[in-house]
Amino acid sequence: MKYTKEHEWMRVEGDLVVVGITEHAATQLGDVVFVELPETETMVAEGDEVCVIESVKAASDILAPLDGEIVEVNTKLVDKPALVNEDPTGEAWFFKMKIDDLSALDDYMDEDEYADFIG
Repeated sequence: MKYTKEHEWMRVEGDLVVVGITEHAATQLGDVVFVELPETETMVAEGDEVCVIESVKAASDILAPLDGEIVEVNTKLVDKPALVNEDPTGEAWFFKMKIDDLSALDDYMDEDEYADFIG
């Protein structure tokens, strides 16, 4: 997995990149009560707001970590947003992207670097 400074994780599955938030982010948010997902077939640029997460503490935006196309969203989160707290790096992925160049992931933190980042 690779990690952003915005506490998102990215995992390559075949030719797609799966995106979610880290356990650290889920803990900081508190109980997630609502998730708004993007539309599939949407082209996004790195830094675009793609999802909205609302918790009992705050609302947060999930940003596109890479340029690409949203090809699949995790509709389970609409019916059960608490999955974000229960399994943030597994079942609670937000969306899958198709990107042109997987080497763009090289610019992000690996697990050890992310652990140092969050202290």
